[in-house]
Amino acid sequence: MTDIPLYIVAFVVALGILIVVHEFGHFWVAKRLGVKVLRFSIGFGKPLYKRTFGRDQTELVIAALPLGGFVKMLDETEGPVEPAEAARAFNRQPLWKRIPIVAAGPIFNFLFAILIYWVVYLIGIDGIRPVIAKVAAGSIAEQAGFHAGDEILAIDGKEVQSWGQRRLELLSRALDRESVTIDAKDADGKVYSRTLDLQKLAASALDTDLMEHGIGLQGYPLVLPEVGSLEDGPGKRAGLQVGDRVISIDGQPVHEWHDVLVFLRDRAGKPVQIAVERNGKPLSFAVTPDAFTRDGKTIGRIGVGPRVVELPPDMYKKVRLGPLDALVEATANTWSMSVLTLDILYRMVTLEISSKNISGPITIAQYAGQSAKIGLTPFLMFLAVISISLAVLNLLPVPVLDGGHLLFYAMEAIKGSPVSERTVLMGHRIGIALLAALMALAFYNDLTRVFQ
Repeated sequence: MTDIPLYIVAFVVALGILIVVHEFGHFWVAKRLGVKVLRFSIGFGKPLYKRTFGRDQTELVIAALPLGGFVKMLDETEGPVEPAEAARAFNRQPLWKRIPIVAAGPIFNFLFAILIYWVVYLIGIDGIRPVIAKVAAGSIAEQAGFHAGDEILAIDGKEVQSWGQRRLELLSRALDRESVTIDAKDADGKVYSRTLDLQKLAASALDTDLMEHGIGLQGYPLVLPEVGSLEDGPGKRAGLQVGDRVISIDGQPVHEWHDVLVFLRDRAGKPVQIAVERNGKPLSFAVTPDAFTRDGKTIGRIGVGPRVVELPPDMYKKVRLGPLDALVEATANTWSMSVLTLDILYRMVTLEISSKNISGPITIAQYAGQSAKIGLTPFLMFLAVISISLAVLNLLPVPVLDGGHLLFYAMEAIKGSPVSERTVLMGHRIGIALLAALMALAFYNDLTRVFQ
C-alpha cells in the first residue's frame, strides 16, 4: 500500500510525457504545413490550466482526466471559419498534407522510443554476461549440444552482450515457428553454431521466459531446486526446511525450480509427496498445496521459495554502445517491439493467445511505479515500450484512431473523392464501440488481478 503514491505519480508522469510527445507530433507537422491549431490539450474534461501562445494564440490546456489528449485544428466541419482563414483549415488541405499531419502522432512516439533506447545504450545498461548456467535435461537446447559454462555470442548473426538481450527477437521467431541459429563458445574458447528448431516448442512456452522454460537455457543467477526460504504455509507445516533439495514430487523427478512450480500449480487442495535430500539423507513429506488464484486461474502453493546462487563478480557487465551502433540497436529494438506487438494483437484476435494479457491503466501504473522504484534506466525503458504500444495502437485501422483516419484517406485516394459523412459517422460509432469494449476488458483484467 505504501507504494501506491509512487505508482500514481510515475503513471501520471509517464502518461503525460507520452501524450505530449504524441500530440506535439500532430501540432508540429500541422504548423509546418500551414494549418492553424486552435488548442493543444493534455488530458480531457475540465481545464485545470490554460494559457495562449504563438502568433495564432493557440490554447495550451492541461485538463482533469489525464488519459489522452488532442490537437484541435481549424476545420470547417466543426464550426464556422472566417473566409480570410479558410485556406488554413484542415479540411481544405490536400491529402499529401492531411496524411502526414495525422500520421505524425504515432511517428513521434516511434521516434521517441528510438531516442530513449539510443540514450540508454549510450549511457549503458547493467546486465549479466550471456553465460549458460544450466541446460535443462531433455530440452531442445541439450539436444542441440549446448553445455553449462558456454557463452552465447550471437543469435541469428546479431551480437549478444548480456543475457536476454535478444529475448524479443527470439520470442518473435518462436511465435512464427521458425528456426534460430545461436553462436557460442565453450569453456576452452572454441566457437560453434547450433540451430534450434522452434517448431518443437509447446504453445505454453511462448512467453518472455522462452529461453529458460521453452528452449532450456538458464543464465545467471542460477535458481536451484532447493528450499531457500519458508513462509508460514503447507510446506513449513509439513516439515520442510531451508536447505532441503527437492528430488521429486509424486515420483516425478525435479531438475530445476520451475519443475516444482509446474508440478504444484495443478494440485491445489490435493496432497502430494515431496521427496527431498537433507544433509545427504533422503526424506519424504506429504504436503497439500493451498489454493491461490492468479490471472483467473487457481494454482497450488506451499509457501516455499528457491535458493538463488550468488552471482560471481565477473558475471556483471555494462552494455554500452557508440553513437552509431546505439542508433542502429535502438531502431532495431523499436522495430522488433512494434512487430511483436502487432503479432500478439493478431494472435489475441484469432484466439491463439488469451485476452487476459490485455492490461489497462491500473496494471500500467503498477509497472510504471515498479520501474521507477528500480531506477531511471528501467523507467526510461518502460517509457519506450509504452510509447511503441501507443503508436501501434493508434495506427490500427479503427475509426476515431489515427489509423482510422488514414484508412478513410486511403479510401479517398482510391475513389477520388472524400468518404461520405454518413460512412465516417458510422465508422466513428463502430470505433467508439470497439474502444469501449477494449477498455472494459482492460479494466476487467486489471481489477481481476488486483482483487486476486
